[in-house]
Amino acid sequence: MNSQDRYTDTALGLVSTQSFPAIVGTADMMLKSSGVTLVGYEMIGGGYCTAVVRGGISDVRLAVEVGAETVEQFGMKVSTVIIARPMPNLETVLPIGSKLAAMIGNHTTSPFRNMAVGLLETRGFPAMVAAADAMLKSSDVTLTAYHSIGDGLCTAIVRGTVANVAMAVDVGMQEAERVGELHSVMVIPRALDDLDQTLPIASCWVEELQPLQIPITVKEVEKPLVALPELVELQPLELPAQVEKALPQAQEVEFEPAIEEKEAIPLAPEEAPEIENEEQ
Repeated sequence: MNSQDRYTDTALGLVSTQSFPAIVGTADMMLKSSGVTLVGYEMIGGGYCTAVVRGGISDVRLAVEVGAETVEQFGMKVSTVIIARPMPNLETVLPIGSKLAAMIGNHTTSPFRNMAVGLLETRGFPAMVAAADAMLKSSDVTLTAYHSIGDGLCTAIVRGTVANVAMAVDVGMQEAERVGELHSVMVIPRALDDLDQTLPIASCWVEELQPLQIPITVKEVEKPLVALPELVELQPLELPAQVEKALPQAQEVEFEPAIEEKEAIPLAPEEAPEIENEEQ
């Protein structure tokens, strides 16, 4: 059967209370009582939390009954509703449909899978921080996240083995009562996958996909060293014997000037006085 076809003829079940540990414990009991799927939680402020499940109409009806009984054990006010065959427009407007689609397409596994979950809720942030510190120092647990739902209610979430989580929650309760107001606690020995995916987790524990890095060894090729040119002493040019014989003859050749000078013609003795008289 296609994963999308499981939700075509089903019902929605909503159970509301005023405590985050109480609603997580209620959701856990609903999942274990019948074949429903936990869509997620809706928090509207003031400490009001609603668990939303989906499945067959009979399964959802049974799950809601078990959830109401669980919440009543905490002594809290509870409100429930069952919506058979919800219209598509209802899921489009409300965040139920988008959460369900994200849940179907999400196949990631949590690093804290198959571990016990401990939730300790206080009214006031200082009491929650003090309780978380006491839980971490008392046993081998990991603080995976904290969550606030309004009205001053804060929840510390720890993971570990069942024995360590139980011991840590017991010590955290005493510290929370000493510092401030303890509101509620919950220990879940083994959270189902649907419940585990809806629990908040700090960003430091989210595994991000990193590109695969393959080491590549690059072999360096030895390049020959380039020697600097040496100073070469210039030697006189040795010409062939034929060129040497022809060279002196070429040097003796005298070029005649382009304009020839005329030689002076001597005058006769009888013409000389006339030239002098003319000069006078």
